[in-house]
Amino acid sequence: MNLPLADLRVIDASTVLAGPACARYLADFGADVIKVERPGSGDGTRDMFRRDPDDDVTYFWKLLGRGKRAIVLDLKTDRGRADMLDLCAGADVLVENFRPGTLERLGLGPDVLHERNPDLVITRVTGFGQDGPYAGRAGFATLAEAMSGFASLSGEPDGAPLLPPIALTDEVTGLTAAFATMVAVHSGVGQVVDVNLLESLLQIMGPLVSAAAVEGWEQPRLGSGVPYTVPRGTWQCADGGWVAVSTSAESVARRVLELVGLGDDETLQTFDGRVAARGRIDARMAEWIGARTRDEVLAAFEEAQAACAPVYSMNEVLADPHVQARGSVAEVDGTPMQGLVARLSATPGRIRWTGRPLGADTDEVLSELADRRPPT
Repeated sequence: MNLPLADLRVIDASTVLAGPACARYLADFGADVIKVERPGSGDGTRDMFRRDPDDDVTYFWKLLGRGKRAIVLDLKTDRGRADMLDLCAGADVLVENFRPGTLERLGLGPDVLHERNPDLVITRVTGFGQDGPYAGRAGFATLAEAMSGFASLSGEPDGAPLLPPIALTDEVTGLTAAFATMVAVHSGVGQVVDVNLLESLLQIMGPLVSAAAVEGWEQPRLGSGVPYTVPRGTWQCADGGWVAVSTSAESVARRVLELVGLGDDETLQTFDGRVAARGRIDARMAEWIGARTRDEVLAAFEEAQAACAPVYSMNEVLADPHVQARGSVAEVDGTPMQGLVARLSATPGRIRWTGRPLGADTDEVLSELADRRPPT
């Protein structure tokens, strides 16, 4: 069966995380993604984070380069730019994450590309967008996490603002860019897709934007808590394990309070009442959970039909029977990694290979270009 995006050709001229993640999602569902790298070191993820001891290739590159053909072009040379222009002339999508203006300075701006290929979708991933006062700034996820309001919410009430311990903004932006790219492709109109780190993260801030704009309200740092749901957080068990509890549904909240011995308190029967008693409820949760092992806590919550889950380490994630049964982690060329982001019942995707060696497909791709060029 042909993969659903098998008729889509994507040129991935982006580097490191957000842009390559966008192109990776398209490759997972069959797009012919040609990864264009600079001579020498190639994409930065080839040297980022830990390496697989079996082949000395980084896990980052295996994941972000998967399903892509890898070529080397020197865009600082006339030959490299000509090849890039020819590649884009026969493509459906270009993904790039240069600083605004760089593509234009290379002679490969949207006006030039659209003159050769009016239907081309050009997905531009940056830190702050193609215009505005900050457009020229370097795009780093840390800056977006600080400037989106995310970091100010993270951490304990009396502690420092916290940044996420993973590349959260890059991953969110990769998904955003993949979605926006497919919307543009579906439109049938060649155009520029402007995606940036700051606005991608701002999208997941929920109603906090409206609350601040209308009332000037700021959500305080509450550790693992949220303002509108009590109890909600993580607690340590008697055996040292941790659990996470949520009571965002009214019926679940009442079952949890009944379980921990607060069910008879009439003042705790509403969301507002529980929020006002956050300290007392959290203290009772800590006492009740801290007197039991993690297995005992999980069993009691399951019997009460209340929402509770173990706080897993990554190795515990891999061992979880549900994760294993679903195939959430796939083995690709001998390396376990995340499986497909979604399941399609009629036209599923497929992970075809891990990130390829630098320039592994240059000769093949340039030969294809030569075959398509008119005779001189």
